[in-house]
Amino acid sequence: MILLPIIFLLSVAALLYSYGLYPFLLKWVAVGKKENDQVYAPDDAHLPEVCIIFSAYNEEKVIAEKLQSIFRTNYPANKLSVWIGSDHSADQTNSIINDYASRNEGLHFFPFTERQGKSKVLNKLVALVQTQSDTLRERVYIFTDANVMFTPDTIFQLVKHFKNKEVGQVAAHIKNRGVREDGISFQESSYIQRENQIKYLEGLNWGTMMGAFGACYAMRADCWAPLPANTLMEDFYLSMNVLKTGFKAIKEMDAICLEDVSNDMEEEFKRKTRIQAGNFQNLKSYWHLLFQFNATSFCFFSHKFLRWMGPLFILCAWASNLGLLLLINEGGNWSRLFLAIFIAQSLLLISPLIEKFFRNFGMHFKLLRFAAYFYLMNLALVKGAVMYFRGVKTSAWNPTKRNLT
Repeated sequence: MILLPIIFLLSVAALLYSYGLYPFLLKWVAVGKKENDQVYAPDDAHLPEVCIIFSAYNEEKVIAEKLQSIFRTNYPANKLSVWIGSDHSADQTNSIINDYASRNEGLHFFPFTERQGKSKVLNKLVALVQTQSDTLRERVYIFTDANVMFTPDTIFQLVKHFKNKEVGQVAAHIKNRGVREDGISFQESSYIQRENQIKYLEGLNWGTMMGAFGACYAMRADCWAPLPANTLMEDFYLSMNVLKTGFKAIKEMDAICLEDVSNDMEEEFKRKTRIQAGNFQNLKSYWHLLFQFNATSFCFFSHKFLRWMGPLFILCAWASNLGLLLLINEGGNWSRLFLAIFIAQSLLLISPLIEKFFRNFGMHFKLLRFAAYFYLMNLALVKGAVMYFRGVKTSAWNPTKRNLT
């Protein structure tokens, strides 16, 4: 009997802590903290060489805008180069990039003739970059995605922090466009903006930002580590390697990038499934960091590990609640309380089905969709875990359908 309430309380506490109390603690610790002030000036002659590196697959709808956004930035052109690997694109991506390469000496394009996945493409691109120079410590890599648009100040705002020799990685501030009320984009954008703030505070407090968004981040060249085969979440793998090697990882809120956000629940479910499979890959690589009992392990446990275990906590809370109902005598106050909690939990568990029912009739309720989003994404964590344990065969995937503006 005593075990069931303990399981129930611990499961609920773990969820409330990771999603609610932990962000509050970050804000509390951040009071009075100062941002990194060892930064380059815009006209500093010692600004480092920057290599923008990304993989593209069938990105004909966005690649021209992406390249325009890069070459319109205010970073010195003589210190900027772009390295693109096309992962056997079958649309007009290659021809569009080739057209830009013919007009920009700093663009290096490699149209690979077989599909291999993002991690392998990045490994090959970085190897090609490294053949150009041995002075890795004076070079910064910016990794990005084809659908993420730079603002004029993005590159400098990322790179300015590397004057501080303790900084190994700087993440951009991702802002979403194409947000609509009739799908999941509002909920996804809200989640991303909240994550932006959490990651910023982790970096501000201890330099332990838990994973840059793969959309755009910069890192010292000598913090690079070749990605293991079939890595699905290369951004988190590289972020954790930065922390593992003793450098700081931070977020610059003025390094703004614009990214279209998915509006389709099913598309987002597939993306979150892939992300969770990648999370387990990274947990296998960096589980030992949980036991260092420092700021990195605290943030890793609070922000990531507990969330990855979220489906287990949800299931344990529901099952222990059911067990308590069966054991407690009917009619008492405790019985009525646990019955109410059980009904609420059960309704939340099926909220994706309820939300879809109303959506099919053109009815959109924000709060219901937030609940549906939370529980469906936790279901994606379960499917991603199954995907991981079955074995990830490739890191190749098709781009998520986007709301192009």
